Amino acid sequence: QVQVVESGGGSVQAGGSLKLSCAASSSTNNMAWFRQAPGKEREGVAVICAGAGRTYYADSVKGRFTISHDNAPNTVLLQMANLKPEDTAMYSCAAENLWPASRCSLRSYDYRSWGQGTQVTVSS
Repeated sequence: QVQVVESGGGSVQAGGSLKLSCAASSSTNNMAWFRQAPGKEREGVAVICAGAGRTYYADSVKGRFTISHDNAPNTVLLQMANLKPEDTAMYSCAAENLWPASRCSLRSYDYRSWGQGTQVTVSS
C-alpha cells in the first residue's frame, strides 16, 4: 500500500493563504485532497490525475485553490488563497491507482491510501 504524508496547514485569518504538500511513497495516477469539518461529511476538494495533469475542484473552492505537481517525485501541492472561515477543516491527502488509468476521482471511497491529515483553521 502507498504511504501518504501531508505537511503544511495551520491557522490564518480570512483572506489569507496557505500551502499544503502531499508526498506519496510511489507513483499513482490519482492524488486528491479531501476535507472534513466537525459534524460534516468528508468533502472532495481537488484532484490531479495522470494524463496531462488533469485537475478537478469542488465548486466551493474553484478559483481559490490550485492543485499541482511539485518538483519532488510523487508530490502534489494545494495552494489555498482567499481563505474563508468555512474552509476550516481537517485536510487529508489520498492517493490511488484507479482503473482505467483515465479515471479521475474526487470520491473518497475510490481511495485506499490516506495521510494522517493536517488541520486548517481560518478565523474571521
